[in-house]
Amino acid sequence: MSTFLVCNASFSPSYGLPSSCDRNSSMNQEIVRNTVKFPPSIWGDQFLTYHEPKKSLTIEKQHVEEVEEIRKKLLNTAFSEPKQHTKLIHLIDSVQRLGVSYHFEQEIEEALQHVYATHGDQWIGKDNLKSTSQWFRILRQQGFNISSGIFENHMDDKGKFKEHLSDDVQGMLGLYEAAYMSVEGEKELDDALEFTKTHLRNIAKDPSQNASLRTEIQQALNRPLRKRMPRLEALHYIPKYQQESSHDETLLNLAKLDYNMLQSMHKREISEICKWWKDLDFSNKLPHVRDRLVEIYFWVLGVYFEPQHYRSRMFLTKTSMWLIVLDDTYDNYGTYEELKIFTEAVHEEMEESVEKEGKSYQLFYAKEMVICNFAYSMIVELKYKYIFCGNIIGCLGVQVKENCRNLLVEAKWLKEGYVPTLEEHMSVSCVTCAYAVMIANSYVGRENMVTEESFKWVAKFPPLVNATCLILRLMDDIAGHEEEQERDHVVSSIECYRNETGASEEDAVKFLSKQVEDAWKVINKECLRPTEIPMSLTIPPLNLARVSDILYKTNNGYNHAGEEVISYIKSLLVHPLV
Repeated sequence: MSTFLVCNASFSPSYGLPSSCDRNSSMNQEIVRNTVKFPPSIWGDQFLTYHEPKKSLTIEKQHVEEVEEIRKKLLNTAFSEPKQHTKLIHLIDSVQRLGVSYHFEQEIEEALQHVYATHGDQWIGKDNLKSTSQWFRILRQQGFNISSGIFENHMDDKGKFKEHLSDDVQGMLGLYEAAYMSVEGEKELDDALEFTKTHLRNIAKDPSQNASLRTEIQQALNRPLRKRMPRLEALHYIPKYQQESSHDETLLNLAKLDYNMLQSMHKREISEICKWWKDLDFSNKLPHVRDRLVEIYFWVLGVYFEPQHYRSRMFLTKTSMWLIVLDDTYDNYGTYEELKIFTEAVHEEMEESVEKEGKSYQLFYAKEMVICNFAYSMIVELKYKYIFCGNIIGCLGVQVKENCRNLLVEAKWLKEGYVPTLEEHMSVSCVTCAYAVMIANSYVGRENMVTEESFKWVAKFPPLVNATCLILRLMDDIAGHEEEQERDHVVSSIECYRNETGASEEDAVKFLSKQVEDAWKVINKECLRPTEIPMSLTIPPLNLARVSDILYKTNNGYNHAGEEVISYIKSLLVHPLV
């Protein structure tokens, strides 16, 4: 048994370092650790200071007036003649892609309810591929289970899409985007995706085509609308919308003004978060923990960017950092013997269990930080009365404990050199990826929308939660495979699949990538009405899957933010729209 440093000092809510703890103890030096020193944050103190801009009553008044004008246009167009509904669908699409739909959630719901009641599956523009595709996508996004059979009108007698459709580039783009709303078993949409991909790739390579059109196609092929973070899509779509001859000037002005107003709010939030993190002094107290606070806040912005979710966003950011403390303690610091004790401590939430065998300073401190700060953040900072109704704190605590239990399983596999089956691996790693805990944490602060049953629903790993976890786990494994193999690390899904089947690495990646695409179909299905939970609570899992695509599509953008992720963060948190 290794020798540990025992620290009996108590911790106050400030979580200062007890003077009696000697973190340089020679006893800890006897333990050989499999610790990787991650690079420090690339952001330094860049976001620590926030300068509140002067409020302009004129701008605020303009913002209110523009919101009301668009609200009236939505309702007037919705409840006018049915032939105006094509214009309505385009307006809703623009409102959503410009990032301002949160102002009009009720109006959009009422408008689409009316459209669905009026047309059902018989869209008035079914002969127009672009119009049909946009209508199908918008209603499916809103949860209406429109039949994919509507596209049969664009197929020949053999069930193939008509080749002449490739001449309609905008229609092809629309069909391509609609195909990403598919659920399992929709052959029309599977065929549509392959058909449009083939032709759009050829168009994107054709130098005779308009350069901006080729760029638009390449961006769509790289990441379809269904997988885009709403805040980044607003940034991308605003200049494109401005170039449309039929654009609504009021809506365009609202989108620009709203983007900058939200960015100012997000800058203030990241400044508060950075001060909180700096005061914790983790770089000295827990140097094995990755300092990726800015990346975590970017991650959380992908879940919620709207102003009404301020408290949920702050809570989710802080608790996500506690999850990183846990993950790095198991994966990048503790020995298996230590982690057994650490897991027992988390489960019992009692220091006595720690003191039975003793502990290293960093493990003791990590346990205190996670358990105490998790509850402290919720109870003291949020101050929501509804939290004390039922057993919501207990529900979240159970998930954290389950996460630790599965992290310990992975530590045991590593110690024993065990290669699990892919099914075994996914049953554990879909828990340790911690997306289920993040989904539950994202519900804190949603007031009357959330009940104790909502948290229990997440804990059961229903299809929506499981699919979201699977996407993160597999994309992370694929992106980080090479880096993780350079050190002792629990085997990834790639090794598990190869060990079971004898497949090459390339074939393993291809197989697992197909599992990711199938998981997206599950998400689409679970977001169709009627849903198990309120529709608005399906958005955080969906958005977490979108963030996975942003951060892990080409490399591990969380551990090592590349040019793309850096540019995204700067666009959202540094550079205002002009």
